[in-house]
Amino acid sequence: MTLLGLHSLFDLHDCDAARLADCEVVRTALLEAVRQSGGTIVADTFHQFSPHGVSGVVIIAESHVTIHTWPERAFAAVDLFTCSATLDHALVERHVAAALGARRVQRQTVARGTTQ
Repeated sequence: MTLLGLHSLFDLHDCDAARLADCEVVRTALLEAVRQSGGTIVADTFHQFSPHGVSGVVIIAESHVTIHTWPERAFAAVDLFTCSATLDHALVERHVAAALGARRVQRQTVARGTTQ
């Protein structure tokens, strides 16, 4: 069986609302997580919503990482898709969760593009 990539979904609960509301904190958390996990950053864009919340995407040579935050619910949703066998999904999860002060994380990982 061949595999094109892994898609991990991280639900970050009970986060620090002030961090979730700060576009630069969220951006720095994702960029540093990619660097530490062995990813290659190609481009990034982030948007600060009013009255609150941040959405962002980091395009990486291995695919992408996205985030959307809900400070009013102390929650962030992170998607990581990679076609690299070496990029460390667990490290991305741990770094972003710590940077945003998450007290609880739910993770799902799905194999994408499998063939036999």
